Amino acid sequence: MMGGMAGLEGVEQPRRRGGTTAARRTPAFDDEQAIEALELFGNPSEGEVRLPSRPESAAVARRLTHCVVLRQWALPPQTTENAVLLVSELVGNAVRHTGARVFGLRMTRRRTTIRIEVRDPSRGLPCLMPVHELDTSGRGLFLVDKLSDRWGVDLQPRGKTTWFEMRVADR
Repeated sequence: MMGGMAGLEGVEQPRRRGGTTAARRTPAFDDEQAIEALELFGNPSEGEVRLPSRPESAAVARRLTHCVVLRQWALPPQTTENAVLLVSELVGNAVRHTGARVFGLRMTRRRTTIRIEVRDPSRGLPCLMPVHELDTSGRGLFLVDKLSDRWGVDLQPRGKTTWFEMRVADR
């Protein structure tokens, strides 16, 4: 099991099985909590959702991602699990490294791809670092790089948007 994922302290981590990442269904993904998060913060597939830059916002972002990707877009569980893990990493980086009060979460679905973006007011660029077997932190962008099809950072006049894209089957 990987340790020290940003913003996930005290939360059961996804475990690697058979070479793929699989998240166990936990109470964090109950439909009731996901619907409550959508009602409280909005739907990130309809526009940017602003969340407070606190560690507990990672759980909200995971719920929103799970609800949109699995329920709204009806994508496979493996795609959902990977998207939830990667959004957690981007949110963890935004919370930990930017000093922001809030960050934005946005999701778009095209015919063959999904794109998830985390926007924050810092212009500091994330850096993909080499990962070693015994490392206990710093694996976030490594996971994003390995599990997404594309990822990047777009500098904005006031901050940046860190994003990833995943290919999905056409409906």
